[in-house]
Amino acid sequence: MHNSKKSTNFAENFRNRKNMDYIKRKIYLDKLIARRDNGEVKVITGPRRSGKSWMLSRVYRDYLLEQGVPADHIIALSFDQDDENMRDDLSDVKVLKAYLYEQIKDEGNYYLILDEIQEVDGFERLINGLNAKPNVDVYITGSNSHLLSSDINTLFRGRGDEVHVYPLSFGEFCTGRTEPLNELWKEYYTYGGLPGLRNHASAEQKVNYLQRLWKKTYLADVTERHKIRNTELLENLADVLCSAVGSLNNPTKLANTIQSVKQMKADRETVDKYIGYLEDAFLFESAKRYDIKGKRYFESIKKYYSVDIGLRNVRLNFRQQEPTHIMENIVYNHLRIFGYLVDVGVVEVRETKDGKQQKVQYEVDFIATNGQERYYIQSAYRMDDETKREQELNSLKRIDDSFRKIVIVGDDIAPWTDNKGISYVGLYQFLREGLTK
Repeated sequence: MHNSKKSTNFAENFRNRKNMDYIKRKIYLDKLIARRDNGEVKVITGPRRSGKSWMLSRVYRDYLLEQGVPADHIIALSFDQDDENMRDDLSDVKVLKAYLYEQIKDEGNYYLILDEIQEVDGFERLINGLNAKPNVDVYITGSNSHLLSSDINTLFRGRGDEVHVYPLSFGEFCTGRTEPLNELWKEYYTYGGLPGLRNHASAEQKVNYLQRLWKKTYLADVTERHKIRNTELLENLADVLCSAVGSLNNPTKLANTIQSVKQMKADRETVDKYIGYLEDAFLFESAKRYDIKGKRYFESIKKYYSVDIGLRNVRLNFRQQEPTHIMENIVYNHLRIFGYLVDVGVVEVRETKDGKQQKVQYEVDFIATNGQERYYIQSAYRMDDETKREQELNSLKRIDDSFRKIVIVGDDIAPWTDNKGISYVGLYQFLREGLTK
């Protein structure tokens, strides 16, 4: 009887979740509103299935309609190979050009939304021409290396304005949900924040969805675009990166790991190139290691993080569910979602040990900056004993500048500050409120 009631409640909760108003993703909507009619091509980048298309074709379109823009002045097309409603001939740039110019029938403002435009060969010249029209505001999306941040200014003659979309933050994930916060957290750190998961009720469905994305979408896209023959090495590299989130690495170390653990040949140059491909597809991000006192970066040493923790977990068949590494990855993603540049820090000091002067390094999980503020952050799943507490604080105590020092604790605690000026905040509060003053 108890199990039946629980199952019924779950089903009702899932139906309510599917039928509720969609998540408006305010952080991205605000960015788009701020860029409206600014004379630049708005380039919406991010991993496939992270919600870019929905953000433009539904959320932003609804905003424009609410502002009085006529529906026929919003022209939206999707070039995703999975879109069955798309006319095949529009993938020809000449046909597409004729079609779009036919839709612009008067001097009123038009809003052009082109999803996965990189599928159209020669799209750059067409986009630049449309953007030059004074009454056309252009928005495009891209999911891979054809629309990299480094290429946007070149492609669009200095008139490309990027907005990067990530999978759902924890706050977005909780929108409209009524379950206890700790239950939502368990679901989020297990399956991640890809919006499509909201359409799948059971654990089995969620797992199958994430596995299909890896096999049919992400790795297939990377393999096809870069004409990779050694697909086994690419997949093994993805496994190793997922397994080693939050660990210091470089291409040589990763190649050695693949050789020893996966029992296959891997050279540094190929591994380095494949890492670049996986980052270009927005599956992983890297954080460089920075010497806080020496004010310099360590060459080639980085930490790699998965852009979605659910993709990381399913890639490993949920074998490595270490809460410390999962929390660290989610904290990193949260900082990036809210626009912070993130490095991993090290504090080098000289200390006397066994009567000898030695150079000692203390790690800082994250250095987060937005150009105005800087934060030193430790991600500490537990601080329930004095030894663990001192380990987490060793580095922060040795930083002598005036920027804020914060410890994010896995427990749901009331925020407080110690007599050294180090602030402590619970994980749930951080994920809901961010780096508040």
